Amino acid sequence: MEETQIILYDKSKIQGKNVFKINKEEVLKKAREGGNLHFTKEELGLVDEIVEKNLLIIDQINQHSHNTKERRELFSQLYGYQIPETTDIKAPYNADVGCQTFVEDNVFINKDCFFMDLGGIWIDEKVKIGPRVSLITVNHAEDPNHRDDLITGSIHIERNAWLGANVTVLPGVTIGENSIVGANALVTKDVEPNSIYVGSPAKKLRDLRY
Repeated sequence: MEETQIILYDKSKIQGKNVFKINKEEVLKKAREGGNLHFTKEELGLVDEIVEKNLLIIDQINQHSHNTKERRELFSQLYGYQIPETTDIKAPYNADVGCQTFVEDNVFINKDCFFMDLGGIWIDEKVKIGPRVSLITVNHAEDPNHRDDLITGSIHIERNAWLGANVTVLPGVTIGENSIVGANALVTKDVEPNSIYVGSPAKKLRDLRY
């Protein structure tokens, strides 16, 4: 995986000290760990650089026609690792950071999805995600004096779960194994395994019958 580093300041030529650097993976890991990020100005600058770089890949995904293999390679560039051959992600697609999403085998992600993935999104094998689904891992503080503070909470979609069209999942939520979330639902809390949830906010309708 490519490592991005930014030199913050260099006193080595004057005082013979080491060059201080910010490491891309350390900053992204900090975001995935969740809570109030308290990013420094330099860390925010690095995130902005990552966003700008990945936006070019997202534009390429959305503005040109690609077959499944070509699209998979572009998503591999965006995510920073090789997408499984059994996974299919449709275009158009959008994301804020783009490289904090981790997908496994046999995942299907339909058109027009938006992943705000700074806080980390994990999608297990055999997950199905319908069109126009939004996965949101970033929030802001309630206090108006700290409204610019970024608060992250990772999203985990467990094996064989299915999100219907236009579902929105908020930060820190886990969608349990095999569960179904009905179209247009707003998921604010964890979804139990082997269950069906509907509504806004989403509530349990019943257990799966199979």
